[in-house]
Amino acid sequence: MSPPGPAGRSIEIVIVSLASTEGLRRADEELSTSLERAGAHVRIARASAPPPLRTLMLTDLAWARAARTAARECLARMQPSSPDAIIYSTTTAALMRPRAGAIRFDAPAAGNRPGRHGLWQRLVERHRLARAPLLLPWSDGGLCEAPPAARRGNRALILPVPVEPSGPLQQDREIAAITYAANPSKKGLDRVLEAWRGVRGERGSGELIVAGASEVELARAGFRVADEDGVRVVGALPADEYRALLRRARVFVCAPRREDYGISQLEALADGCLLVSTPAPGPYAALPLARALDPRLISTNLTGALHVALTDPLADYRDRALEALAPFRREAVDRLVADELLVRLCA
Repeated sequence: MSPPGPAGRSIEIVIVSLASTEGLRRADEELSTSLERAGAHVRIARASAPPPLRTLMLTDLAWARAARTAARECLARMQPSSPDAIIYSTTTAALMRPRAGAIRFDAPAAGNRPGRHGLWQRLVERHRLARAPLLLPWSDGGLCEAPPAARRGNRALILPVPVEPSGPLQQDREIAAITYAANPSKKGLDRVLEAWRGVRGERGSGELIVAGASEVELARAGFRVADEDGVRVVGALPADEYRALLRRARVFVCAPRREDYGISQLEALADGCLLVSTPAPGPYAALPLARALDPRLISTNLTGALHVALTDPLADYRDRALEALAPFRREAVDRLVADELLVRLCA
């Protein structure tokens, strides 16, 4: 059970949720339910999505303002009481925060907003991270990308996003490969398609499923896949439908130009896919797991790695993947939340 709040009541926690991607939305919901299982009372202040803007600097400014509005409205509704703690989900949500609080993040702007894309964000982020009472990076890699001032002292608690199998593992899998292509350029869809063409040319059959973006969205980003042999675009699916596809796929293939965490890859491992990937910069949590499971499948030669996965898979890969995911399972994260997070939020 959690430590009691004032007057013996449950601890009141507000999560300011940017929720700009499906992964962030799920991460915030998982954290909320984990905190509630530990005995806290949680409110989620969700930012309203701003209209699309031309640059990352403007986009982050709009999202930061939306998060500030959501936080202010939530705090106003709670008056005359006040939460015992606030958690800002992502550094962007904390850039214009109305009140200090813990900051949870997959990757800081110091890592994923290089050059002109993060001129103002990196500066403000450095101050916010240095002054936050608690930092909650998703991974060690995310913390390592934070500015040095943020890493001083003992203010950080690594808090992964939990991942679970979505159903019983299937042995007979009729889908050769699947990839997730929301933000297709960053995800390296061009490199995935090139590798698939090479492998399918050898095999002459099989299907690659492209999830996360529709044909129209892909075409808008410069990817015309309608005429690609053996490629089927399914778009953005509800989570249960997408995970059902993972359970039917033999391989999850990706070639990210940068990976801030990689929830899709962790979910693929949990649902029994072999993970084929190029190495990528960023706090790519699944990358060391995949290397340990089968180093042949992590390569800049994506065509060769995909060929190996489809023709010569290791028999015990799926069982060892579930063992490797133990620190990311819900039970492990719940222990962290109950035994460490609540204590530190209320310190």
